[in-house]
Amino acid sequence: MSRPFDHVEGSGPTAPPDPTVTQPKLGFVGYVRFFWRQLTSMRTAIVLLLLLAIAAIPGSMWPQRSSDPNGVLQFFANNPTLAPVLDRIQLFDVYTSVWFSAIYLLLFLSLIGCVLPRTMHHLRALRTKPPRTPVRLERLAVFQSTTLGAGDVAEGTDAAAAVEAARAQLRASGYRVALFDGAKGISVSAERGYLRETGNLVFHTALIGVLIAVGFGGGVGYTGQKVIVEGQSFVNIKGAYDSFTPGRFFTDDSLQPYRLTLDRFEPKYEEESIRAYGAPIDYTAHVTAFTPGQEGIDAVIKVNEPLDFGGNELYLLGNGYAPTITVRDGKGNVAFSGSVPFLPQDANLTSTGVVRVPDALPEQLAFLGFFYPTAGELTTGALTSIHPDLRNPVLTLFAYSGDLGLDNGVPQNVYALDPTDLTQIAGGASGADALELRPGQTVDLPNDLGTVTLESASPNAAEGDWSHSVPRFVSLDIHHDPSQAWVLLFVVLAVLGLLTSLFIPRRRVWVKAVEGADGDLRLEYAGLARGEDPGLEAAIAAIAERHAQGLKA
Repeated sequence: MSRPFDHVEGSGPTAPPDPTVTQPKLGFVGYVRFFWRQLTSMRTAIVLLLLLAIAAIPGSMWPQRSSDPNGVLQFFANNPTLAPVLDRIQLFDVYTSVWFSAIYLLLFLSLIGCVLPRTMHHLRALRTKPPRTPVRLERLAVFQSTTLGAGDVAEGTDAAAAVEAARAQLRASGYRVALFDGAKGISVSAERGYLRETGNLVFHTALIGVLIAVGFGGGVGYTGQKVIVEGQSFVNIKGAYDSFTPGRFFTDDSLQPYRLTLDRFEPKYEEESIRAYGAPIDYTAHVTAFTPGQEGIDAVIKVNEPLDFGGNELYLLGNGYAPTITVRDGKGNVAFSGSVPFLPQDANLTSTGVVRVPDALPEQLAFLGFFYPTAGELTTGALTSIHPDLRNPVLTLFAYSGDLGLDNGVPQNVYALDPTDLTQIAGGASGADALELRPGQTVDLPNDLGTVTLESASPNAAEGDWSHSVPRFVSLDIHHDPSQAWVLLFVVLAVLGLLTSLFIPRRRVWVKAVEGADGDLRLEYAGLARGEDPGLEAAIAAIAERHAQGLKA
């Protein structure tokens, strides 16, 4: 094998570098330009979009503090070893995590870098006239020609008139046209389908709009949860929420003043089908909403039918029972009285709840309660609920006395009780039976520490009508997102842009007219598509037929 004429012996890899040869260096600006081009490529944008979709998956696998703070607390209680590890990598705050935000911002920059140059190029293309007619149209993908004799065309029709007729026909069909006069005949060049690229740009610009709107809404919006018992009200102030997650740019001025009262909660259960007996069919929360200076507005909240009020959307998340319990201490004073939400544990609403009575004398009291809407007995003798409605309501309580630990300032979970430093005085290993109550009943506490009463809200409880004897509660998820209308607008634009880019073909058409020596008129038609266009051949045939027919005498 012969060597190049400029080959120097010893210039292989082992030879020392030639000091006269200077290798190009990118430098700082060069590296910045290189990484910017990589970031703003369409391939990178697609990869980042895929990564964003994958990064959102953990948000559906683990409870999120923004939407289910109680679920996060329960996960920590059930998984004390795993939960801190997941929390360290922000899997309970996926959508505000550092890694999710980084992907989000990189995708935002990538899309901007893709769209802006293409938009400028598209605007220049719109101002540019169609390209000159190729010399040999027969070499194009779609071509056909026809020859009209001197007697077949209308009087006065020459090549210029034929091309002018083609120009008018194509322009009426939405083509951009330009006339060219060449050595081999007069021709018109036409093109259409720029709306395809416009739709593509609208689609990508709308995606940027969605990212901006979602980011803005997440920054200035907020979400919160509130448990409301029948007959009670909720005022839209920050301190009234059970849990509250504000956006990064949230201010208290974003909270519009209003008051919401839960008048009643109506569940509907299946009563006919044996297989689905007791299954919930419908939940309806009847509420009254008040704004300053206005009369109350009656409204309902259903599952998947939120209430839009006061700039918020209120979703019905959960429900359960809130037994009204009155505790009198050993001196006969009312130490506690109120409705306590009990958390459902199964489909039949077997529920658990905690009552703390720090004002009881001579000792503080606490109760771990189990509520059974329709109590039934298992073979083991334990109670359970066999239906979610109130048909045989029973409340059992484990009672404790001692220091509740509320004076040390450490917050406690209102739905859980740590009995470590307490003395159990009823139920469990205390040697005394658990307290058992029905609505309207009162039982004494051991050691003369007082009494407990399960209040009844039904006037017919004494006659065995337990319906409405125990109040219900609802759990509301309250969202404020001022960007929803903008997100909807950009999504609609994205869909329209995508449909436009998919179904509008980009094509070019040429029509050339050449006069023969004997007065004949040769007409040539050709078309070229940018991308796949299965309708191009039919379109050229239709243009040729219509044009030729218009020239005939």
